[in-house]
Amino acid sequence: MGKAFELRLIEDVLADGATLALPPDGVNRAFYVVHGSVAVAGRTLQADDGVHVCGAAGLLGGEAGATLWRWELVTADAASPAVAGQGSSTRKLAAALAWPVADRVLMRLDSVSFPPGGCALLHTHQGPGIRCLIEGAIRIDTHGRSTSYGPGSPWFEAGPEPVFAQAAADRPSRFIRAMILPAGLVGRSSIAYVNAEDRDKPKSQKYKGYVDQPIDV
Repeated sequence: MGKAFELRLIEDVLADGATLALPPDGVNRAFYVVHGSVAVAGRTLQADDGVHVCGAAGLLGGEAGATLWRWELVTADAASPAVAGQGSSTRKLAAALAWPVADRVLMRLDSVSFPPGGCALLHTHQGPGIRCLIEGAIRIDTHGRSTSYGPGSPWFEAGPEPVFAQAAADRPSRFIRAMILPAGLVGRSSIAYVNAEDRDKPKSQKYKGYVDQPIDV
């Protein structure tokens, strides 16, 4: 049998000058800066920046500290690195993945935003991912159930199961997501609409990309 993989979402809160030391474990990670700023891999990232890191790296909280969302693609039994100094790490969600997703894969980090009342018509994706709402509110309909999420709330989508997303009617909404996709999708959308009549309809959601990195696992 092959290895069992899972995708994790962890929130790191770093005070001014606090550090997060990532070991040389070869783990692929995507970071998104929610608040503040952080130095990583020779770059200073501000709020609404993202980066991919594989294995060893050191992160340093900026003058106002930083709140980060960290996605990790790991074997199911792997331990997560701890924050050193003045900081904390909280695991928000972990989800087992149906593996392999493809012979070669990529790690994508992006955001999806909706105007008030916007929606994502019934659709699937070509790989799994964890989403986390950063503003507004959203309802996710899948598996015959409806679940509503507010800011800071994460959820997992396996990919093949059809999903309908309805954003809040009274304010803009946006979520950040990391997905594991076939490597051939670099620079291309992973979405497929379930109903043929929806494919050419105007879409209300907008995308912003941060990471589209082919990876070895």
